Amino acid sequence: MTDPEPAHVDALSALRRFLDVPFRAQTYRNLAYLALALPLGLGYFVGVTTGLSLGMGLLVTLVGVPVLVLTLFGATVLAGFEANLARWLLDMDVPTPRAVGGLEDGSIPTDVDGLVTSLTRFLTASTTWTSLVLVGLKFVFGVVAFVALTVVGTAVATMVSAPFFYDVPGVMYHIGPYVVDTAAEGTLLAIGGLLVLVVGLHLLNGLARFFGLVTATLLGSDLHATTPTTQT
Repeated sequence: MTDPEPAHVDALSALRRFLDVPFRAQTYRNLAYLALALPLGLGYFVGVTTGLSLGMGLLVTLVGVPVLVLTLFGATVLAGFEANLARWLLDMDVPTPRAVGGLEDGSIPTDVDGLVTSLTRFLTASTTWTSLVLVGLKFVFGVVAFVALTVVGTAVATMVSAPFFYDVPGVMYHIGPYVVDTAAEGTLLAIGGLLVLVVGLHLLNGLARFFGLVTATLLGSDLHATTPTTQT
């Protein structure tokens, strides 16, 4: 006869992990990551689109070429910051783009041949272009993160405050066709708000981790491309 205790223990452990999400420090680091996404994404979008538009417009004068290169390099620097942000707040192992890694190593050429070689390496590195994609996606992610935070925060605040405001003149709580107009109903709605909080925090944690994985995937392309294969 099998012992049911391990399954029972596993179920309790899973329930505990589900309910303790508001008490984890990582949850609030994830929320900070989400809250920063929109302002950072908006800044990235304005800066990069301005650089690309200016560079494309000046291509006929050849001045646009260095402007475009500088814009691409700026995008890799921003992507490097995103890699650090994912490491600091999400505790994820995200690689740094090759161009930024070269700066951190102090390998900055001073001769013309070295500059040409470095520029060629920069333009042919896959993370130069995936960094550009990343900073563009950051704006989209920032909008999604802002909407998710607003929806979850508003729903939880409204439901949890029901016992205090259900009978305030001009305030009316609805659950479908039902109107919350007693203290007991307000208390039940507040309890439901706590459940929404727990579920919402899990969803927000998942959203933060998702973009962390997107960042790691985009910035890790050079590592996959340059990893040597062993031959037997």
